[in-house]
Amino acid sequence: MSIPSPADPLTLGQHLVSVLDSGARVATYKLAVLVALLEFSVENVPEDHGSAVDVDLDDLAERVISLYWRQVRDFDGHYLRQSTQARATIPDTVREFARATATAGRETPLDTAARRNPGLFREMIKKVKLVLVQQPLHRLQRVPGGYAGKSFLYDDSWMSAKMGMTTVLARGNRITLYPGVCFALARLSSLLKPALMLAWVDDVRRKNTFLDGDVPDLEGHLFGNSRIALIRPRAALIEAFGPTCFYCSTCVGPDAHVDRVLPWSRVGIDGLANLVLACPSCNTSKSQLLPARSHVLRALDRGRDPITESAASIDWPVQFDRVVTSARGLYASQPEGSPIWLGRNKITAMQVDFSWLNGYRVDLPNIAAPE
Repeated sequence: MSIPSPADPLTLGQHLVSVLDSGARVATYKLAVLVALLEFSVENVPEDHGSAVDVDLDDLAERVISLYWRQVRDFDGHYLRQSTQARATIPDTVREFARATATAGRETPLDTAARRNPGLFREMIKKVKLVLVQQPLHRLQRVPGGYAGKSFLYDDSWMSAKMGMTTVLARGNRITLYPGVCFALARLSSLLKPALMLAWVDDVRRKNTFLDGDVPDLEGHLFGNSRIALIRPRAALIEAFGPTCFYCSTCVGPDAHVDRVLPWSRVGIDGLANLVLACPSCNTSKSQLLPARSHVLRALDRGRDPITESAASIDWPVQFDRVVTSARGLYASQPEGSPIWLGRNKITAMQVDFSWLNGYRVDLPNIAAPE
């Protein structure tokens, strides 16, 4: 088939919106895949913005699993339905893995659970990957009613609802984003990701009849800070780096805020390399803005080894490399003049600089076979 010309972000965004608005979704899988592709694209922006980019399907499966990881917890005493079908294979599989790896009722980060149970984790990746290819990846670029337009993200002509793992492996265990699509998705991420999450919340609300306007914060349960308890990271940060605000050096107490340097709305990184202590004023002022590059560099300059040691002391993921790759992609894909947070009530305009992270070496792990 012919390969589309390099993607224009506006046109690509219009294609995605038209597909998503074309009818009711049976499950939340399409939304999960799109959010996962957005985060992948942010972390893998190519130097040549017009390049095609391979997406390893094990990597994509893990990203989708991480989105459901805390959604499969009971909410107000209920296991939230994510599909109109009796069984939703992806969240059900994630829930089974979460139950099998639970530790004394304490929330366990996915990275930690995968490290403790590599065999079970690999089986989950394999199962979810096949469902992704048979369902959302196969249908993502289609609309209901039999209309089949041209694919605009990747070639899906080899996919079908009944295909097996042999075909997936024969295709290199990957999809390839068309030329320019990775960069376009990275640029669209800050706009599309919040919209996809709102659509996800709406889908879950419709699929669970007990939910009404008076229920607790559903969006917070699915995507917000309540997704993960930060008590242990807070204690580790105070122990390792002192009880001061990372941004303004104000003394903070044991109830200090824990802030994600790269905001959750941009990339879902909860590893200790992306976490810092913040006073309430700085945390509120920064909100979801990208911080100045100097803040990112200072967070990384705490050192891979010290952060790793602190994370190990509380059995927490580090994700140092993801902070580096995400920072590169986020700042490389933002348009000149985007608002950048310098400090409390101080905003500046971003200037493009592609060399600022050149000193950081990144070791990318084999996520298909965690040790």
